[in-house]
Amino acid sequence: MINRLSVATLWVTDQNEALRFYTEKLGFEIRADFTNGDYRWLTVGLKNQPDMEFQLAALKPSHALTQAEADQLTQLVQAGKLGIGPWKTDDCQQTYETLQARGVEFVQPATDRPYGIIEAIFKDNSGNLMVLSQDKH
Repeated sequence: MINRLSVATLWVTDQNEALRFYTEKLGFEIRADFTNGDYRWLTVGLKNQPDMEFQLAALKPSHALTQAEADQLTQLVQAGKLGIGPWKTDDCQQTYETLQARGVEFVQPATDRPYGIIEAIFKDNSGNLMVLSQDKH
């Protein structure tokens, strides 16, 4: 039976830039970086979550995408219509301040929500929206 998710796909406009963003600004570690012809399998993950990683998948035609599909996905990503989250944090305000100081673009600062969380929303360098979330209890 299925017992957990191990890899999630995150579409990015440039794998090298995305790798720098996720490792240098967010503090992720490289898990895999392999090429096969013009295809690159690139994954990153959180140091404290070794059994989960994110594939930084290139938005370009490949065995998985036609040109039209790559173009459509690129428009959605750059418009901030796709993303992953929420990312859990113990201190949303502090994480917001730290990431903002590293140059991460936030579209919403750390905000107290009536449904039991504090959240902040940022974009990665491709346009994907990400939510930072802290439980209030």
